[in-house]
Amino acid sequence: MSSSLAFNQPFLGRLSQSFLPFRLWMPLVDKKTLTADFWAGLTGAVVVLPQGVAFATIAGMPPEYGLYAALVPTIIAALFGSSWHLVAGPSTTASLVLFSALATHADPGSAHYVELALTLAFMVGLMELSLGVFRLGAVVNFISHSVIVGFTAGVGILIILTQIRNFVGIEVPRGLHVYQLVPYLVAHVPDFDLATTVVGAVTLATGILVRRFLPRVPFMIVAIVAGSLVGYAFTREGHAIATVGALPAHLPHLTAPSFDPHVWIMLLPTALALAISALNESVSISRALAIRSGQHVDANQEFIGQGLANTVGSFFCGYVVSSSFNRSSLNFTAGAKTPMSALIASGLLAGVISFAAPLAAYLPYSAMAASLFLVGWSLFDVQSIRQIARTSRVEAGILGATLVASLVVPVQFAILAGVFLSLLVYLYRTSNPRIVHYVPDPESAGRKLGEARADLPECPQFKIVRINGSLFFGAVNAFKETLLTYEKYDPTLRHLAIVMSGVNFIDVAGAEALAQMARRYRGRNGAIYLIGTNSYVMEVLERGGYLASIGEHNVFASKTHGLREIYRRLDYSICAECKLNVFVECRRKGRQEPVVVEEVAGEDMAA
Repeated sequence: MSSSLAFNQPFLGRLSQSFLPFRLWMPLVDKKTLTADFWAGLTGAVVVLPQGVAFATIAGMPPEYGLYAALVPTIIAALFGSSWHLVAGPSTTASLVLFSALATHADPGSAHYVELALTLAFMVGLMELSLGVFRLGAVVNFISHSVIVGFTAGVGILIILTQIRNFVGIEVPRGLHVYQLVPYLVAHVPDFDLATTVVGAVTLATGILVRRFLPRVPFMIVAIVAGSLVGYAFTREGHAIATVGALPAHLPHLTAPSFDPHVWIMLLPTALALAISALNESVSISRALAIRSGQHVDANQEFIGQGLANTVGSFFCGYVVSSSFNRSSLNFTAGAKTPMSALIASGLLAGVISFAAPLAAYLPYSAMAASLFLVGWSLFDVQSIRQIARTSRVEAGILGATLVASLVVPVQFAILAGVFLSLLVYLYRTSNPRIVHYVPDPESAGRKLGEARADLPECPQFKIVRINGSLFFGAVNAFKETLLTYEKYDPTLRHLAIVMSGVNFIDVAGAEALAQMARRYRGRNGAIYLIGTNSYVMEVLERGGYLASIGEHNVFASKTHGLREIYRRLDYSICAECKLNVFVECRRKGRQEPVVVEEVAGEDMAA
């Protein structure tokens, strides 16, 4: 019995750490940290009021659901996540993906639409929770930075385009694609409502100015208040300004997602896209904050926290949530010390809902649209876009393709398309390892080895190459073709030295390719030589019996010893007729003396 208990202790310890992570930071809470967390939480509660309503508007949900999503899910994520500063709640990307996916299946704001949104949150939560429990946090590594930058920029464009109708006060038919929406808006410019547009313009200008000149002031709150005052003034003058309307002044009630298999199948692609996007966002934000705070963040624990936030939140009026960059950064900047700040923010938000909810009756839709313009523009990471464009054409192409995909295909598939494209590029790169061809430079002292050039002579019997990359099944064809090309253009080539220090991984196909080429060169009265092979690659070659085909006497630990031995195995009758003088010894034809070759790129290439 005791041995069984002892055996289970490590498992119980991991289980306790995964599902009771707040035990790690609770002892740190004291009067000092509570004071700091209270003020940080108060700031967060004030900021989430307009944000929550704005995000719910993007998502096509009733406005109060944006506030509900910032209550229970935020508390759960704070208790069960890893980061002490991350704040979960409704987000721009998740809200837009939700609207794009569900608007074709139900009327936004309807009871069926809400049920689908809650079901989607439950499904996303299960996916996130499963990835965290099974320690699959590395899955977000398959989402490249270029995909995220392109996707978020596309989301920013979509937010701005979809909110123009509220900004100018016109009706737009449902289901228009981007290429249909822009011409429609241009054709209906005469129908723009002047008063509504003025309210939106005042809100937008106020937000820009406050953000530019008063960066410490919550610009969105100030902008919405300014727009609401202008809208109220227009209303007093008899102009009809559409407003959000008074919100229910009560806390979220119990709800339940749908468990209809047909609904789950329909929502599965959207749930997958949302889970990938939300997890990448959460891990990226938590790691960025961890660098500033010095805290270690466990990606798998973040998955568990986000998964529980969505699954539990779906039973309390919570649609899909993820980490909020604005609220998380504000939480850290405001001096938060522990996740208590997020708990306090949710508690204060619950307390003020009854006070602030009726004020939404004075909140114009055009003011809300203007604030969302600011949110959409903030998603353009101009610095990263420029940096990617300067650094790599391939990455710039991935960024552009993901951005375009987010505009022309359902947005829930755009990020999946970007991930798929990134994987294709990665597979192409890894399947074409860089094979560098070295030759001695006769103009340098000691014949220093460098990359082959057309003006440098090369020994007709002996070639030196270096493989940079993994030698696996996907790269075998490119490897073989390169070596066969050497034979085609150098008929007298008999000896090939392969510097293997750049090969960190090899599989059965790669090992078999080396053995095949070794047998081929042996049939040409020569050999293939491996130099600087690491222990893992050697283990694979030995275990599979491939080393016997290559020949243990043809494997060298150092370049110095390897090149010296290879030189002694050359056909000196050919050397006697050669006029190239590639090596130092070529001036002393017929004498088997060691070659002296200097370093290459900081490595010992002497022999």
